[in-house]
Amino acid sequence: MEISRRQLLRASVLVGTAGSGIVPAGERRATGVTRFAVRRRQLKLTHTWTIARNSSDVKDNVFVRIERDGVVGWGEAAPNVRYGQSAEQTMAVLEKARKIVEAGDWLQYVDLRERWERELPEDSCARASLDMAILDWVGGRLDSPLYRLLGLDPGKAPVTTFSIGIDSPEVIRQKVEEAKDFPVLKIKVGKDNDAEILAAVRDATDKPLRVDANEGWRDKQQALEKIQWLAGLGVELIEQPLPAAMIEETAWLRERVEIPILADEAVKTAGDIPRLAGAYDGINIKLMKSGGLQEAIRMIHVARALGMKIMLGCMIESSVGISAAAHLSPLVDYADLDGNLLISNDPFVGVGVERGRLILNDRPGLGVRERGDAS
Repeated sequence: MEISRRQLLRASVLVGTAGSGIVPAGERRATGVTRFAVRRRQLKLTHTWTIARNSSDVKDNVFVRIERDGVVGWGEAAPNVRYGQSAEQTMAVLEKARKIVEAGDWLQYVDLRERWERELPEDSCARASLDMAILDWVGGRLDSPLYRLLGLDPGKAPVTTFSIGIDSPEVIRQKVEEAKDFPVLKIKVGKDNDAEILAAVRDATDKPLRVDANEGWRDKQQALEKIQWLAGLGVELIEQPLPAAMIEETAWLRERVEIPILADEAVKTAGDIPRLAGAYDGINIKLMKSGGLQEAIRMIHVARALGMKIMLGCMIESSVGISAAAHLSPLVDYADLDGNLLISNDPFVGVGVERGRLILNDRPGLGVRERGDAS
């Protein structure tokens, strides 16, 4: 029987888990007292964070805490203005999800996700936080890290880049020094001072670089000249050089440059990937765009089927969101999971980093805990 693309994308790809298939035969459904809490926290940037479209000193993220049968699950939403999101909107969406979560069988997380995807279509980061929290709880209930439930080797987690936001040459050099333990840097460009930024970076280091324009170049000829210039500066790849809608122009660009081009703003979910395959060499998957871990895994497999490279990226997030993404990192080519390293008041502890390499711990679920929680 022929399987349609829609059916294929809807199929669960959580290797070895497939919803409640991971539950020992005869185990009862989780029916204990359920707690569902939503809290807004302000994350403070160590440096003013500037990219092509805006600057920030703080980010208001939203955290979900669920509890049942004495097991806790954590999730995080990082609203982004690029997608018309705000903390207030995200909290309102999560309140709509309360009844769905409280009444659901969390071990049946595939079906549960389909329900909130159907009933709460308006906020991908809210859905991502629910997906994280449920899968964190499932890992806690089964006393296993998520990467182990997925059958992944944590030793294959790649090196993460450290991101350098747009700034003055003096601050750029300071940021490069602060990132001395990271073997690869990601440089934000897309404004009028691109040459000044790269000169400051190269004045401070000869490390390999990856560059993200965040849709900052508006003309394909300008982008071509920029990328040809970057190729001579040791740049390994370029993210989203042109606005997301300019797919044909990006395909034109790709034919004329040797540096791989990755889609970021142009891709959110698995359904976006096939139309990008001829224009981009790869994609940047972010849980906040995809709506969670389950969709991110679908995206990884679709991109692989189309011969595309994969990066796992992030917004400005705490260790909750970063740790969740890190559990998928053994499946991808590149990691840009440093959002928690760019803030000064991370309220959680989770995935570690040693000389740029992601270190996943053996704690159940996402492996995160609140700071000050010794349990």
